[in-house]
Amino acid sequence: MAKFSPVINKLAINRSKKHVFTAIGLMSGTSMDGIDVALLQTDGKKHVKTGAFASYPYSAAFREKLKNALGKYKAPSLEKELTKLHADAVQKFFKQFKLCASDIDCIGFHGHTLHHEPAKKITVQIGDGKLLHKLTGIPVVYDFRSDDVKAGGQGAPLVPVYHQALAAKQKAPVVFLNIGGVANITYISAGKLLACDTGPGNALIDDWVQHHKKGAFDNGGKLAAKGKVDAKWVKRFLAHPYFKKNMPKSLDRNAFSKFIPGHLDMQDGAATLTQMTVAAIAETLKRCPKKPKLMVVCGGGRKNIELLQRLQKATRINTMPIEWMKLDGDAIEAQAFAYMAVREVMGLPISFKTTTGRK
Repeated sequence: MAKFSPVINKLAINRSKKHVFTAIGLMSGTSMDGIDVALLQTDGKKHVKTGAFASYPYSAAFREKLKNALGKYKAPSLEKELTKLHADAVQKFFKQFKLCASDIDCIGFHGHTLHHEPAKKITVQIGDGKLLHKLTGIPVVYDFRSDDVKAGGQGAPLVPVYHQALAAKQKAPVVFLNIGGVANITYISAGKLLACDTGPGNALIDDWVQHHKKGAFDNGGKLAAKGKVDAKWVKRFLAHPYFKKNMPKSLDRNAFSKFIPGHLDMQDGAATLTQMTVAAIAETLKRCPKKPKLMVVCGGGRKNIELLQRLQKATRINTMPIEWMKLDGDAIEAQAFAYMAVREVMGLPISFKTTTGRK
């Protein structure tokens, strides 16, 4: 169960009077590029109507502060600054789409993950829900992961319950693949919902490109396409104990930072890191009960053409970006936290034994 700002209880009491809620989801992901804001109308079950979406980038200075705080357990001044930036993003969103606080029933506030070590029952997401409520005047649901970890779960991934709602009209089995900083899959079939983090997504590739001063990310996978993969390095990477674990399981952003191929040049390194992401996903898919008929790709990685082509070749699964479903792939995670906020208000679960391993 997530935490609520003080007025959320009043909203929960009145939930029986309202079948569909209008919610905003706020997401600050492992790529640390900015704040995603998404509008969603939902009953927390099968009814989902997507709305406006916008992304507001962090300044280079604040992004550096976030990077320096990774792995830490407390960052009070940074938490306050992060929360105020989220409140500013909400106000910008309202102005951009001609909305006001009275239009919104609740906010799903993910905050930002600084440290994630579920084996020790530790997960740290900074973001002050009470302050955000004070600054916006809207009920806030926040700290989505802590209770799951306390209950023996991984605290991630949480988005599968939203993927399940989106997949209602697709022929099973189907897999949703989210390639953010970390990559994760949701396997959906009749009566089955399985999920886990597969391994690194964009994070190591982004860090590599930034280190070589070639931009913020490998645009379209163009750098990787020109490089040669170090197959021995990828094989060594796949020998990591994580890949022998069954679902559910989760990772910290920097869990594979020791596998950055510093012995390679820029293009070969980009190619090798891209192949590592692909190989980790392919290895995880082997553990699904049945081979999926379709893989729908979300997150920034869906724009990496080289990565998707390698993925289709490695898995031989029909691989499509989520826009194929007429959905905005950039908005999915923020929408998911709006959806989960409504489920929390409705008293419905957001994680399960088969998605996070919680008891």
